[in-house]
Amino acid sequence: MFKKKDSVDPESFDTLIGQNTTIEGNIESEGTVRIDGKIKGDIKVTGNVFVGASAVVKGSIFANDVHVSGTVDGNVHSKGVLRLHSTARLNGDIQVHSFIADEGGYFNGKCSMLDGTQDHIEEPVREKSSVKKSNSSREYKKSTVISQIYEDKEKNGELESL
Repeated sequence: MFKKKDSVDPESFDTLIGQNTTIEGNIESEGTVRIDGKIKGDIKVTGNVFVGASAVVKGSIFANDVHVSGTVDGNVHSKGVLRLHSTARLNGDIQVHSFIADEGGYFNGKCSMLDGTQDHIEEPVREKSSVKKSNSSREYKKSTVISQIYEDKEKNGELESL
């Protein structure tokens, strides 16, 4: 008789990725997407994204509203509401207008709140974390030492001419 407020009509999804489905690659849609399977790639939709309890997403999500009941390892950018349900696990940074976390929902990352004047979301600038170490001064010292030894032996007549 009474419908639960959070229930969603399955026919309202433009795209449904089933529990036994694995996709590697990015997904783009102008509608609403429900994921119950595994995705390795970014998801960019103009509608809403629903990540079911059995779903695993390894990539960023860009959408209007995002509801997470499963696992997301990546950043979430929501123009509307990001809701973490009680079974949700989100490892990544979020950029949202509104954030709701049910008791038991897990979030590990940074949160940036959008105000009402921002009409679009931007991908964060990724910092380069690896620093290439140079051994050039050590190589120069080796070269100098070898040259010095060679010159000393040459002066003393210890080297045979080629």
